[in-house]
Amino acid sequence: MKKIIISIFIIMSIILLGGCVVNSNSDDFDDETIRKAKEIAENYLRSNYKDIKTIEFEDGDYSTPMGGLIISGIVNGNEKANFSIDMGVESFEIGGIGTGEEFPEMKEECKDEDCDY
Repeated sequence: MKKIIISIFIIMSIILLGGCVVNSNSDDFDDETIRKAKEIAENYLRSNYKDIKTIEFEDGDYSTPMGGLIISGIVNGNEKANFSIDMGVESFEIGGIGTGEEFPEMKEECKDEDCDY
């Protein structure tokens, strides 16, 4: 019985450590890629949303668990007006955006189809 418990503990430890190693890809993107992604994200936000005065980007890990690129931050200095933009690594095309509860409204002309950015 003791051997079974020890075996289960060892297997669980290996699984947990393996998961930590798999998601250690925070250095996947160079400075130029991050700069371009932030520029495109800023253009997207200003083109598609009302009353965007300032945009502050978060520094840190820009990679998603699946190896994609994500840019996060806040607008207008409001922590509740936060955003996360998922974009293609090669094309820099916006794949999706998640916004906080006080994020500005989308421009009327951009609701059916994204405006150019």
